[in-house]
Amino acid sequence: MAGAASASMPGASPPRRALFAFGSVSFAYFAYAGLFGTYAPLWFQSLGFSTFAIGALASVQSATRLFSPYAWGWVADHTGQRTQLLRAAAALALLFALGYFVSPAYGWIAAVTAALFVCTAGVIPISEAALAHFVSRGVTLDAGRYGRVRVWGSIGFILAVVGSGVLLQWLGVSVFPGLVIALLGLLLTAALRLPVVAEAAHGSEAAPGALAVLREPVVAWFFAGVFFTVLAHTSLYAFFSLYLVSLGYTKSAVGLVWAVGVMVEVAWFWFQGTWLRRWPAHAWLLIAAAVSVLRFAVIAAFGASPLLLVLAQCLHAITFAAQHSSCIAVINVHFPGRLRGRGQALYTVIGYGASGVIGGVAGGALSQAHGFAAVFWAASAAAALATLCCWRAWVLGRGSVAV
Repeated sequence: MAGAASASMPGASPPRRALFAFGSVSFAYFAYAGLFGTYAPLWFQSLGFSTFAIGALASVQSATRLFSPYAWGWVADHTGQRTQLLRAAAALALLFALGYFVSPAYGWIAAVTAALFVCTAGVIPISEAALAHFVSRGVTLDAGRYGRVRVWGSIGFILAVVGSGVLLQWLGVSVFPGLVIALLGLLLTAALRLPVVAEAAHGSEAAPGALAVLREPVVAWFFAGVFFTVLAHTSLYAFFSLYLVSLGYTKSAVGLVWAVGVMVEVAWFWFQGTWLRRWPAHAWLLIAAAVSVLRFAVIAAFGASPLLLVLAQCLHAITFAAQHSSCIAVINVHFPGRLRGRGQALYTVIGYGASGVIGGVAGGALSQAHGFAAVFWAASAAAALATLCCWRAWVLGRGSVAV
């Protein structure tokens, strides 16, 4: 296929239709993620589940991120068939989602949800690995093209959250499973349109494995920085809305504050090709961690000020979007060829699996004991630890990873 041929030639420009296909996958997946993360608790509640039971279901996703992404990445790396595996993951997720229509019993719903998360956990490491290979010249990520593809994930997320909210208000929360199935069907359709990128094994049979690469000092410090940076951001994903409501903000105002973060994220991804060239990836990770210290301290100390809160949200462009793209660039260098899927999987497991479990539990205990502001002070402290780790990784890998 043309896409596969282009991907295999260093310096070749990927066909527009292939980039559109990758953008469609990103759009569909993050639309599904936005729908599920925002409205699944409301559907679970309508089925009569207790708050504790709903919390247990929510924790399933973080738990599956501890093992499932690496398993998918390992298979993708050892077979080289990333596109086919992505299609399989999307098809299985769609199949399992149909199980929501079988029974409303808690045990059944929990089993279906766990199976669904195991499948969707494979989408991001596989698709990011395939996309990074497709838009790279050697091991150097083309940040401009990557950003213009990844931006559609952010757009899909916000459109799904807003649009699904309107539909659920109009038709009732009982249509939630149908919306999940529709978006997973869209994801499968997008995956079927991807070019088949067959990636040859990197290096010799004696080349180090992913865990050996992880033990390299610069890589270990990089992942430590990722862990603490994302741990800090767990305060946003789990407690930000609750914090704002406790300060007296209306639900519509909370939505607008969230929208600010998404809008600057979209803007950054679209134009990042120009900005990220200014410094190496490790330098951007250091900047993102340091800015995170400021962002969460401002939220903790001045959350009652709408102006300062909005300014803090504008920093999302650096603390999330620039940080994410720089992570992809670093992984692209240290986990090339057949290691790429496992590198992306380690990013998900260490960054979003372990930190999600720890951040959710610790943040819940901290907020109950000392209030929500304490969670964001702790997030600022976690970001300070991330800054130290990123500084060490920058010193060890200075100038080695351009974007």
